[in-house]
Amino acid sequence: MQTTEVGQNSEIKQVIGSLCMMNNRFMNFMLDDNKKAAQVFLRVILGDDKIKVRNVRIQSFIQNIYGHSSQLDILAQDSEGRYFNVEVQRSDEGAPARRARFYSSILDTHLLQPSKLYEELPDTYVIFITENDVLRDNLPLYDIRRTIKQSAKDFEDGSHIIYVNSQRRDGTALGKLMQDLYCTDPKNLHYHEFAERMEFLKYSKEGEEKMTDVIEEYAARKAEKLAKEAAETAAKEAAKEAQARNIELAKDLLSEGETIERTVRLSKLSEAEVRELASKLTA
Repeated sequence: MQTTEVGQNSEIKQVIGSLCMMNNRFMNFMLDDNKKAAQVFLRVILGDDKIKVRNVRIQSFIQNIYGHSSQLDILAQDSEGRYFNVEVQRSDEGAPARRARFYSSILDTHLLQPSKLYEELPDTYVIFITENDVLRDNLPLYDIRRTIKQSAKDFEDGSHIIYVNSQRRDGTALGKLMQDLYCTDPKNLHYHEFAERMEFLKYSKEGEEKMTDVIEEYAARKAEKLAKEAAETAAKEAAKEAQARNIELAKDLLSEGETIERTVRLSKLSEAEVRELASKLTA
């Protein structure tokens, strides 16, 4: 029993040790109520050292009674009243343009109270950090805004959509931030605001307890993977056994003088397979 527990504890530590901020749930824990880290994030991505984060929270559920509701990964607000939604997307399918549009619109719906004027609607930023360069222009960052087509001037409605390409990990401030997203060791992080938090989450008992659901999610995914592999193995074995039975049946039919066409139909083998068996039997 003790050996099993030691093994489980060792595996848990390995799981925690392998986590980086490109893991969506780990990123949430890194920034949850962590104004300093969220501030660094936003300052570097937006190139604005004056951003002062007032509050930050994770997994903000926004109810839409008329349609699709959403759960935002990270939602922060700064001292100027602007709102920032940060989403980490490892799958290209998770960051389509229309999802960014929807998140922007649902923020607007949520933030404009019935008694408020449209002019009071705060500026919003929807920021997708993607594992791959989903917009495929090999840029480190895509700042997307509405423009007036005829004059190419910005249409200043206060909405901003930003895609950050995490593959661009160079020596710039943004590149170093992207390096930090993939870093698993707090000693190697460029930004100390992240290092302090990662140190706590990975190497303290309180941090480990805080990440219980991450570990459970990992365990569930591992169990699902093992079950899938077992099912695939069983399916392959069943296919092999069926093929072996079909071959034996085809041999018997050919030995009894059945035609190639009828043997193909009864044995469910291909014509090429049956002809090969027939040539071997007559050799």
